[in-house]
Amino acid sequence: MSLAVSPVLQSDRIQAVLVVRDDGVDDEITRRRYSTYDEAYDELERFYADLCCSDERIEYSIRVMESSPSQEQIPSDDG
Repeated sequence: MSLAVSPVLQSDRIQAVLVVRDDGVDDEITRRRYSTYDEAYDELERFYADLCCSDERIEYSIRVMESSPSQEQIPSDDG
């Protein structure tokens, strides 16, 4: 029996998933680094579940960044 190896495991790219506030402010959620998109999504789902519809809503976006192991910094959206 042979197991297929995921292309993700074969890649030399490193993935970091970031959550950013649309207003650019840093908070507890945006300072964390997530391993997967699903992990970041679940965190936001828990955050939004605690809000009432009358609460002022903070908007977040999930960004997946990739870099090779030789790169020291994750590219930013600033350019």
